Amino acid sequence: MSDLLWPGDDRAGDLFTDASVLAAMVRVEAAWLDALVLHGVAGPDARDDLSGLIGSGDAPDVARAAEGGGNPVIPLLKLLRSRLHERNPAAASILHKGLTSQDVLDTGLVLSLRDALRRVGEDLGAQIGTLARLADEHRATAMAGRTLTQHAVPITFGLKAATWLTGVLDARDAIAAAAARLPLQIGGAAGSLAAPVALAGSPEAVRDLVDITAAALDLPARPPWHTARAPLTGAADALVTCTDAWGRIANDVLAAARPEIHELGEGAVDGRGGSSAMPNKQNPVLSILIRRAALAAPPLAATVHAGAAAAVDERPDGGWHVEWATLRTLARRAVVAGSQTAELLAGLRVETAWMTANLASARPGINAEQRSVAPQSAPGEPYLGATDQIIDAAIARTKETAAIARAKETPS
Repeated sequence: MSDLLWPGDDRAGDLFTDASVLAAMVRVEAAWLDALVLHGVAGPDARDDLSGLIGSGDAPDVARAAEGGGNPVIPLLKLLRSRLHERNPAAASILHKGLTSQDVLDTGLVLSLRDALRRVGEDLGAQIGTLARLADEHRATAMAGRTLTQHAVPITFGLKAATWLTGVLDARDAIAAAAARLPLQIGGAAGSLAAPVALAGSPEAVRDLVDITAAALDLPARPPWHTARAPLTGAADALVTCTDAWGRIANDVLAAARPEIHELGEGAVDGRGGSSAMPNKQNPVLSILIRRAALAAPPLAATVHAGAAAAVDERPDGGWHVEWATLRTLARRAVVAGSQTAELLAGLRVETAWMTANLASARPGINAEQRSVAPQSAPGEPYLGATDQIIDAAIARTKETAAIARAKETPS
């Protein structure tokens, strides 16, 4: 999948494509079918992992037929049943029993979102490592601090990098929390689990079915959330927290990369940054595209919230439907921006000589606050407050985050 009008979209690869969403929904059906067999609701002859029945080439036909029922699960099931019947009639007869379209589509979206959040988390990890190094290396690299576009007081580039780092750490926390809250959806036709209870014989038996299915998909089990959409709005919000942090970095790079400032620059890459008409140009393309994503993401998250707010009855008429493509667009664009930001930071050029020169040209005005609150200090004496402590705190938080991540990866 690639989007001509969203340069860089190919960085997201197969994440959240039509084919990957179809595959995710088939996984949901397979996990439920297996649970029915394991729990004895279906006979052992109904066991089937549904592999090889649906491929990427089926996506256009399913998409075209989805208009008939308003969602892609209905034509997907028709196709699955027809092909499954030829190889396993017992499985075909019990496939999807107890589920509803929303169960399959919501859980398929959750699986697709989880993959996207994992990818974003990986890029955040790379960004955190780079920013911690920049903050430490440049803790004494003096430069002009600016507020409201004007010279304010002297700072260091290490402090600026630590501020970027804090935003990225906040984003990583948000992504981790959102990923942990993405649950399985099984509620049946109206969220009452009526059909699953009828099949399994009791609410207790259905809990087992749900738990088996959740374990197979490595998702948390919870009561039906048909019209309580916090898992999805939370994921959307976490992605926007990321694009906010990345946009803030890109904005600084864009301002500092202006030829008259020249304090930061993007790494040189053959074929990037040129102009069709002006061969003298070296445009900061990555920063431009990251800023683009940061501008586009909040309205997408707002649409997910609008869908949640429009929930009505036991399945919304439009509020549910608006989530699907919106979440896909937001997730893919965040993945792209995360990859671009990791590359931007890894290749960032820090022009220390220009920082020194610009700070010198800003004097004596930039020392006005220092003269006011510390008149006894010499004009060239550092005026950096708790810069080292702020940098140290950000780096310490980085190490804590890394230690927690390692602990989670280590088998008990």
